[in-house]
Amino acid sequence: MSFETLGLSPALLRALADSQYTVPTPIQVQAIPLALAGHDLLGGAQTGTGKTAAFGLPLLQRLSKQTPPSGPRKPRALILTPTRELALQVGDSLRAYGKHLRLNVTTIFGGAGMQPQVDNLRRGVDVLVATPGRLIDHLERGSAKLDAIEILVLDEADRMLDMGFLPAIKRILARLPRERQTLLFSATFEPRIKALALEFMRDPQQVQVTASNAVADTVVHRVHPVDATRKRDLLVDILSQRHTEQVIVFGKTKHGCNRLAEQLEKAGLKALAIHGNKSQAQRQKALLQFKTGKARILVATDVAARGLDIPNLPLVINHDLPMVAEDYVHRIGRTGRAGAQGEALSLVSPEEGALLRQIQRLLKTDIAMETLSGYEPSRPLRLDAPMPAQSRGQKGGGRNNGGGARAAAKPAHRAHGKPASRAAHSHAGPKQHRGGGKPAGARRDTRA
Repeated sequence: MSFETLGLSPALLRALADSQYTVPTPIQVQAIPLALAGHDLLGGAQTGTGKTAAFGLPLLQRLSKQTPPSGPRKPRALILTPTRELALQVGDSLRAYGKHLRLNVTTIFGGAGMQPQVDNLRRGVDVLVATPGRLIDHLERGSAKLDAIEILVLDEADRMLDMGFLPAIKRILARLPRERQTLLFSATFEPRIKALALEFMRDPQQVQVTASNAVADTVVHRVHPVDATRKRDLLVDILSQRHTEQVIVFGKTKHGCNRLAEQLEKAGLKALAIHGNKSQAQRQKALLQFKTGKARILVATDVAARGLDIPNLPLVINHDLPMVAEDYVHRIGRTGRAGAQGEALSLVSPEEGALLRQIQRLLKTDIAMETLSGYEPSRPLRLDAPMPAQSRGQKGGGRNNGGGARAAAKPAHRAHGKPASRAAHSHAGPKQHRGGGKPAGARRDTRA
C-alpha cells in the first residue's frame, strides 16, 4: 500500500515525499479513505503510529477542494487538543502536509499572549488548532467565530471527552454547525468515553488497528521494586550508568518534578523540568533543548505524556506510577515509536502495588520485576495492596493539576469587577485541590 492508492491529491503527495513519508501506517490506510468519503470517524491506534496524518491529510484535501465562503476567512476546520505542546505539534505537522496548498493553519493556546492570536484570527484562518480553555476565551471576546466549521477533530479524544474536559467541549460544540464531519482519534478509549463520543457523531465508522490500550511491542517493560525514600538514589544510579542516553522521567506532581530536577542537577546530571506551571516559553525552551540534545534528561508530569514526538528516544522512566492506568500507555508511548526499540523502567514502592496491578490488568500482561542490589525494599511489593489514600473516592485514580475546563464550564459571573471566566481559563490552573469533596466523576485534570 502506498499513499498514492489512498486517493490523496498530488499536492499532498508531494509534501509527503518532501517529508520522506513513503508507506502509510495501518491507521492511515484505514482512516484516510473513510475520512475522504466524508464519514464521521472514531479511530484508535497506539501512540506513535501516525494519527495526525490520518486525520490531517483528508482534512486538508477536503478544504483545498472547496471554495471558502466570501468575506473574511473564518475557520473551516477545528482541531482540539488537550495540551499546548500537542497543539503546537499538530499545527506544525499540518503546515508541513499542506505546504503546497493555499491554506492557513493557526494555533492558539493558553500561556501565550492573546493579542498576537487575535491578529492571526483577524487575518483569516482555514484550520484552527486550539486548546479548549483558550478557545473559549476567544469565543467570549468575539475574536473567534466557529459558524463556518465543516470538520471537527478531537485529538487524544479519551482525555478530551473525559469528565475534566466535557463541559468545555459542550460549550464549544454549541457554537458549531450541526452539519459537520467529526473525527475523534486517540490511543485509548474507555467504554464510557466511547459512549460519550458517539453522542456527538452521526453514524460514525470505527477503526481500531491495534488492541485497545496496546503499547508498541518494541518496548521492553521492567519494574524495579524500591522504597519510596530510595527512589531518587536509584534514579541517579540508573542515569549515571546510562549516561549516553536521553530519557524522560515522569513524576506525579509539578512541585515534585521541580525538586527532582534540582536534585539531579546537584548530582551532576543535566536535567530540565516541564509541567503545567511553567510558562509556555519555558516549556518550549525545555523541549527544544531536549529535542536538540542539549539536555539529556527531561523530568515531566503527564503534560509530556501526550503527543510529544521525540525521535529515537530509547528510555522512559516512571519515578512515580500514574494514578490512572491509561496514562502509563501514553507515557510509554514516547519511546519505541515508529518501530524503534524502547525501554520503560518503573521505580515502584510497596505503596504503589495497587497502581501496578491496574497497569498490568490494562495491558493484560505481567511486567518483569527486578530488584537491584543495594535497593531491596523494606517490605514486599504486594499487588493486592489497597489503592493509595489520595486516589480513594476518585474513579480510576484521579488527578487535579489544574481544572481549567471544569472552571470554564461554569457560567460567567462578575467577581471583583472582572469576568470569572478569564481566570478560569488560565492554562496554569488553580492550586492543587485539597480535601475529600471532589466528585468521583471529575477524575481527570484538564492541564497537566
